[in-house]
Amino acid sequence: MRRPRTRTVRSLLAAACAAAALLTSALPAAAATGASSGGSPRPQATVAQGVLRGQDHAGAQEFLGVPYAAPPVGDARLRPPREPRRWTGVREAVRQAPACLQFSPFGLRDPADVSEDCLYLDVYRPRTARPGARLPVVVWLHGGAYSQGTGTQFGGRTMADLTGSVVVSINYRLGQLGYLGLPEITGQNAQHSGSFGLMDQMAALRWTRENVAAFGGDPGNVTVSGQSAGSGSVCALLAAPSAAGLFHRAVLQSGPCTLLRTPDGARAESEARAFAAAAGCTDPASPAACLRSASGPALVEAARTVPASGPASGDGLLPVDPATAIAGGHWNKVPVMIGSTRSEARLFVALTQPYLTQEQYTAQVLAGYGAAGPEVLGRYPVSAYGSPYLALSAVMTDSTFACQTAWTAQLFAAQVPTFVYEFDDPDSPTLYGAQVPGLDESNAHSAELAYLHDFTMGERPLTSDQVALATRMKRYWGAFARHGAPVAPGQTAWPAAGSGSGSGATVLTLSPSATRAGTSFGSDHQCAFWRTQPPRPL
Repeated sequence: MRRPRTRTVRSLLAAACAAAALLTSALPAAAATGASSGGSPRPQATVAQGVLRGQDHAGAQEFLGVPYAAPPVGDARLRPPREPRRWTGVREAVRQAPACLQFSPFGLRDPADVSEDCLYLDVYRPRTARPGARLPVVVWLHGGAYSQGTGTQFGGRTMADLTGSVVVSINYRLGQLGYLGLPEITGQNAQHSGSFGLMDQMAALRWTRENVAAFGGDPGNVTVSGQSAGSGSVCALLAAPSAAGLFHRAVLQSGPCTLLRTPDGARAESEARAFAAAAGCTDPASPAACLRSASGPALVEAARTVPASGPASGDGLLPVDPATAIAGGHWNKVPVMIGSTRSEARLFVALTQPYLTQEQYTAQVLAGYGAAGPEVLGRYPVSAYGSPYLALSAVMTDSTFACQTAWTAQLFAAQVPTFVYEFDDPDSPTLYGAQVPGLDESNAHSAELAYLHDFTMGERPLTSDQVALATRMKRYWGAFARHGAPVAPGQTAWPAAGSGSGSGATVLTLSPSATRAGTSFGSDHQCAFWRTQPPRPL
């Protein structure tokens, strides 16, 4: 599988971090509290650590701020997650936990609402759910370039109520607190890994397996789902031997495994040593102790010039890069749903070079694609798109997210039932805080999230037609979680991609005007051409 051009991918990920951080400013720090409506008894659930008391909210029940691991603070910093503490009495579960420490240079709505004590999750279930109901379970992994974000941004009330499922949204450690391949630290755990964020995700899945029956969920029917870096995390979970059995379906949104490649041990160590030096931990005798005693803000400052690259491969936790493992058939095989938005890169180009001129566009393509530059310009002329911004967005969308989604789907489809989608709403709301005046940012990276979650990142509410699309999408996602296939009664049939994937693979287009299955995705995004382009070394 060919790897994408390095310069493009790095700029995309850097922009993704900036964009996601801007967006978090739109979100409330905690959910509303209070008694259930009508004075009815508030819902309770008994988990391994004690009794939780949640609340009714907007058609569902929610249990917020539930600890799935002990606080990773003090000497527990930069170590694998530990079992959560038990409590006595009834624990109130009506407020969301703080976000994990953010490693982007942008703030949340409440910059003080972060903590290293952040390994918590939120559980949403239908009002009628009871222990033993064996409802399908969806565990959500947020995106944010492995450096920012929080599971509290993604409410699951509507999904739970509409689809009869239990939805779990988690926090996990970010930046170098979550991903640091320093041998003096990795050597202190059995798997010789510094991918603590990935370990957190596995701990949350283990907690879910052990406790979700108390909420009416089926521990034998768990779907792990993520977007962007969250999708990259799903890739890692699919390839991690110790994650086997923790989930039974996988959803990958705008984060194909062949695009989000993992750094190997040598690169992870090099980046970790550069980070330690930037943090002032230069004594070779005590880098681990120094990093554990450093202040959180000092670590965030050090990461400004040395961003984290996410989970590394080549250790006991993740022996092989996920795309390589999947191509070789050595992975945790489960049914897969995978897809992207129609114009992913519009968000990144809007945030980095919104007012690109035609001369700049031409120069950038010629410099970035070498000998293939003239052909790229011929295939993506400004005259065909209306502006250099839209032309460059199309180049970057097709060469990265779109075609890499098709190629990752091809790997999956040869081995397991695989269902591919493209989100295409030409009037989708722009993400809050990321709108650049005069630019069309519809269908950009993250556009589908407002249609799947109780999500307040949009610049405006969905229209009635968009709400109808959102309902159809939730029903497809819910059916996939329940059955391993998105078979939703009364909705357009969604065929599997088929083992003969590639340019002619079946893709379901999700649009307000018409949801339809077709085979033009590869030609629409010129994937045959992009497959001929040589990889460039990292």
